Amino acid sequence: MVDITFHPQSGDKPSRPREWIARLVLGMAGETLFLMALGSATRVMNAGLACPDWPLCYGVLVPQKQMNLQVFLEWFHRLTASSMGLFAIALVGLCWWYRRNLPKWTPWISLLALFLVVFQGILGAFTVTELLRFDIVTAHLGTALLFFITLLSMGVALQPYQGTGTAGKLPWVAVIAALCVYVQSILGALVGSRWAFHQCLSDSALCTVMNSHIGGVFPATLATLTLIIGAWRTPALHPSLRRLANSAGSLLVLQIALGIATFKLRLQVEPLTIAHQAIGALLLGVLVTFAVFAFRDVADPAVDIPIEFASLNEAIAAPGDQQPA
Repeated sequence: MVDITFHPQSGDKPSRPREWIARLVLGMAGETLFLMALGSATRVMNAGLACPDWPLCYGVLVPQKQMNLQVFLEWFHRLTASSMGLFAIALVGLCWWYRRNLPKWTPWISLLALFLVVFQGILGAFTVTELLRFDIVTAHLGTALLFFITLLSMGVALQPYQGTGTAGKLPWVAVIAALCVYVQSILGALVGSRWAFHQCLSDSALCTVMNSHIGGVFPATLATLTLIIGAWRTPALHPSLRRLANSAGSLLVLQIALGIATFKLRLQVEPLTIAHQAIGALLLGVLVTFAVFAFRDVADPAVDIPIEFASLNEAIAAPGDQQPA
């Protein structure tokens, strides 16, 4: 994986809050990825209604007599989601408190993240009270993915980055690839929430949903391959972008292999199904990360400044003024 950890410049005191917030946001993105994998495990283990009430579980905060693997999965999923809500509130508070040391868009994006996590909690409640209704379950994952890429985009945009100005149209290719993978993830969630795979095998019902997910592999794969080939064919591309493109290629191969194995084994091996969804979310995250860095690469001031003046411009710029585009 590519290291996108914030490395502040020495003596750059105004960037310290930015460093803290960047680390918090990327940590939240990592927890969201884990939370989605945990939600997938809850679904495939038929534990979605293991706690029949909400927000408590069997009327208590921590069930003991009823505790088994299924109850634990559902209860721990709720516990982790609750902690994410607290982190989102803290993020909003920090962004508004340190707003003078941050890009102007940062507090507003933090509010968007808080809105998404609150909306996600509402969907989680309806998932239980409406007895796993397929459209609510699908929207639950779709919102989780939006929350994930919002956090990831925010965290990556706060990282220090000096582009080479060679990305060209690759940012838009990455956006298209990310959109295709997102739609494919939603189709996968729809297949799972409606049990379309098993119904299609038994009596041809819901085969359209299943076939849509299978067909969705091709545009997502084509868009991701276009990005990878474009990165390979750009000789002066920033090393971070090249590593991200290579990571996307590796994840794409792994995701297709997991999809084939899951299909062949008829979703009977739960770890494969969980890994299939988790790797899909990780691929989406890599594509979004590439897009954010690549847009900043295109917008780098050095692109429009003659090379003989570029070093002079960097020398006279104050550290606090070097904001990412």
